[in-house]
Amino acid sequence: MTRLFNDPATFTEDMLAGFLDANAHYVTGVPGGVVRATETPSGKVAVVVGGGSGHYPAFCGVVGPGFADGAVVGNIFTSPSTREAASVARAAHGDAGVLLITGNYAGDVMNFGLAVTQLQTEGIDARYLAVTDDIASAPTDDIAKRRGIAGDFTVFRCASAAAEEGRDLDGVEAVARRANDRTRTLGVAFDGCTMPGADRPLFTVDAGTMDLGLGIHGEPGVSSHSMPTAAELAELLVTGVLAEKPAGTGIRIAVILNGLGRTKYEELFVVWKTAAALLAEAGYTVVQPEVGELVTSLDMAGCSLTVMWLDDELERLWTSPADTPAYRKGRMAATDATPRCSETAQATSAQIEQADTNGAAAAHLVAAGISAIAAQMVAAEAELGRIDAVAGDGDHGRGMVKGTGAACAAADSAVFQGGGPEAVLTAAGEAWAAKAGGTSGVLWGAWAGPARWPNAASEPPMPERYPWRCASTPSPT
Repeated sequence: MTRLFNDPATFTEDMLAGFLDANAHYVTGVPGGVVRATETPSGKVAVVVGGGSGHYPAFCGVVGPGFADGAVVGNIFTSPSTREAASVARAAHGDAGVLLITGNYAGDVMNFGLAVTQLQTEGIDARYLAVTDDIASAPTDDIAKRRGIAGDFTVFRCASAAAEEGRDLDGVEAVARRANDRTRTLGVAFDGCTMPGADRPLFTVDAGTMDLGLGIHGEPGVSSHSMPTAAELAELLVTGVLAEKPAGTGIRIAVILNGLGRTKYEELFVVWKTAAALLAEAGYTVVQPEVGELVTSLDMAGCSLTVMWLDDELERLWTSPADTPAYRKGRMAATDATPRCSETAQATSAQIEQADTNGAAAAHLVAAGISAIAAQMVAAEAELGRIDAVAGDGDHGRGMVKGTGAACAAADSAVFQGGGPEAVLTAAGEAWAAKAGGTSGVLWGAWAGPARWPNAASEPPMPERYPWRCASTPSPT
C-alpha cells in the first residue's frame, strides 16, 4: 500500500517538488515536468522521455548528462497532457530538434503526438516514438500493439547516448527505433499496487500464485500460475524472452532484471543467479547487466526480464557513461555546461475577446454547467476509479476530478475577463485537457473546447493531419 502522502489529489505535485529540491544540481522544473539544470548545447538533439508518474526512476530520475534532456511527468499512471509534453520539449530543445519517447499507450501516443504536431508548427523539428517491448500484450504478428514496459529503459538509454555523442535527429531516431525493434520484456506480479489514498490494490493475486504478463499501470497479468521458486521463475522469464529473438541478431545482449517496487534487491539477485547461468548456457554474452528497480509500478510486487539484442553501435551506447539522479555509470567527461536560465519561453494564451451583454449572460450559464459537471465528478470519483480498475489502472476518477476542476476554474476566469460562451468553452477545454491528461483529457477537452478544433468539413484526412499516428492501435491504458 502507498502509505505516505498528504492529499492524494496532489501526490504527483508534492513528489515532484521534493524530487526537484533534492536534485537541483541535476534538474530544474518547467511546466509539465523537468529538464536538465544546464542548457542544451548548440547542435545537440534533445531527448525527452515521459509518461505518468508512479514508475520512478522512470521518468524524471533519468534526466541528466548521458541520458535524457527532459522528462514529462503526468499524474499517477496517466499520460501527461499535450500542453505538458510540448512545454517540456520546448524547454529542453536547443537548436537541433527533439525526440520524444514514451511507452505505447493510447493516452501517451495521442498527447505526445499532438505535442509533436504543435511543436512542428512552431518551427521545432520534433519526432515521436512509442516503445513496444512487452511480449505478453500482443502476438508477434501484431508487435505495434504491444505496450512499453521496462524495455522503455533500453530505448531511452541508447537514444540519449546517441544524442550525447552528437548524432543528428535522423540518427538519434534511427538508434531509438533499432533499440526498440531489438528489445523484448516479460514480467510477473505477485501482488497488485495501491494508488495513494485507495484502500485496496488495483488488482489482487491469489495466495500461492503469480500473474504472468502484467503491465506497469496496475494492469493484471494475462494468466495465473502457481508461485515458483526463484530458479523456476528465472527459467520461465528467460525461456519466454529468448523465444522472441529478433531475426538477424547476434549473441551479445543487454539484460535488465527489473523490480516493480516491492520486490527486494536480494530476491532479484537470487533470480539473477539462475537467469545469468541460463543465458550463458543458451550461448549468450551478457553485457553489463542491470539488476534493480528501473521502471517500477508504485508498490507492486513482481519483476520483469528485458533483453536487448546488441549490435556494435548499441553496445557502445548501452555501456556509455551517464550521470542522473537515479542512474550513474562510468565517468562523464567534463564540459563547460551553461546553467539553464530560470525563465523558459512558453506558448502564450490568446487574449479573450470581449462579449456583448447576451454573450456574457450565456457565458455565465456555460460556466455554471461546467461547475455542475465538476461537482458530479467529485461525487463519482471513487466509482469511476473502481470501474476503470477492472480493465486498466484505476486513475480515471482522479483524472476527471482534476480535469473538471481545472475546467471550472478556467471557465470562471474567462467569465471574469468578460468572455462569451466560446471563450469560456475554449478556456475550459484547454484546462481540462492540460490537467486531466490521458486519453480522456484529450477527448473531454476537445468536447469542452470546440473552438480549438478545425471545422471537420474542411479538415484534411486523418493521416495528413496527424502524421505521427501509429499504424496500429496502442495499448488502451
